[in-house]
Amino acid sequence: MNALALQLNEKMQKENSAIYDMLSDLGKNLYYPKGILSQSAEAGKKAHRFNATIGIATENGEPMHFRHIQDKLGYDPKDIYPYAAPQGKEELRLKWKEKLLVDNPSMQNKSIGTPIVTSALTHGLSIAADLFMNPGDVLITPEQYWGNYNTVFQIRRGGRVETFPLFNENGGFHVEAFRETLAKQQEKAIVLLNFPNNPTGFTPSIEDAEAIVQVLKDVAEAGTKLIVLLDDAYFGLFYENSIKESLFGLLAGVHPNILPVKIDGATKENYVWGLRVGFITYAATPDVLDALEQKTKGIIRGTISSSSHISQTIILESLKSPEFQTEKEEKFQIMKGRAVKTKQVLANEKFAPYWTYYPFNSGYFMCLKLNDVDAETLRLHLLDEYGVGVIASNKTDIRVAFSCVEESDIEELFDLILEGCKDLTK
Repeated sequence: MNALALQLNEKMQKENSAIYDMLSDLGKNLYYPKGILSQSAEAGKKAHRFNATIGIATENGEPMHFRHIQDKLGYDPKDIYPYAAPQGKEELRLKWKEKLLVDNPSMQNKSIGTPIVTSALTHGLSIAADLFMNPGDVLITPEQYWGNYNTVFQIRRGGRVETFPLFNENGGFHVEAFRETLAKQQEKAIVLLNFPNNPTGFTPSIEDAEAIVQVLKDVAEAGTKLIVLLDDAYFGLFYENSIKESLFGLLAGVHPNILPVKIDGATKENYVWGLRVGFITYAATPDVLDALEQKTKGIIRGTISSSSHISQTIILESLKSPEFQTEKEEKFQIMKGRAVKTKQVLANEKFAPYWTYYPFNSGYFMCLKLNDVDAETLRLHLLDEYGVGVIASNKTDIRVAFSCVEESDIEELFDLILEGCKDLTK
């Protein structure tokens, strides 16, 4: 094992051996090399005469570039063309942390790392899988989960997904099913909670959120080491009857056997999906945070090297804009209006013979649970006969993204789904 990896591991073992034990074999071997990038960083601070370290070209004192590209862009060449650091632009990292602390009061006065820039949410999940999952390790997540988790945790890392029912009989978070599933784990488990949930659009109440934290504390107290991944892709889109912040702040520092990891981003929160800017943030003691950042930088350096510089610049300028909060509230109200309209439409009794729907109060989506029709059969029928696209999540459930349907069109959308169901039950 490399001496730098050993130093990081020793630091973690000394500070919190439980978190060191959570690392995968790959995670234990990871470190950030003192190579070209670190030497270039030193030169960037001290090489006032000539800096001949990094693999870019310069011209007239700025990064070399094509005029036909620059003419279409409104940013300084230095904020577009050079490589960003593996951990991301420092000003963006600090600005996102500032946003997290405002949006999540429970994070105040907790030992939380500076967010590390990822190439959006999937990359953040992949980093977590690399750091913490060995073949055979268990990932615990609700039955309704995003299918890409299978690729990230099972196919890439050889993990095993174990699920529990998301909803209890009252339509709230199934705390007891969560407890029972988690209690089966003896040494280590990775828990993945995604709120607002994809595909159902559900976020638990404040009471249920507190109960979730208590379950995790109880299991940690019994000796199980827990890596708790919070997939907060749709953070902030909370419309009614739910907790309004991430569980990350509630879990930070709650027990030495719990490592909270927040994975979020501007992609869906700020409607910039194609810019691919996300973040991964850890909550731990300072030395452990430093070690985890170095290991995370090592993963990034060894995979994508760094995230898009221009995308980071655009997001940073957006966060600093005086229009940011105003426009964000405008879009929130549009999304909330679509969610409320969806519930109003679905209250019509004419739909009852064909489906029920899972509770939803947040995010981009909601799910129908079909009574008699196969979901994939209905999906294809709606495409072929009505030109309507939905997602078949499993044999009984279809996901409907109200996020991409105008409020005025929502009633027609569900009427067409109804017609499809009628066709298939004649």
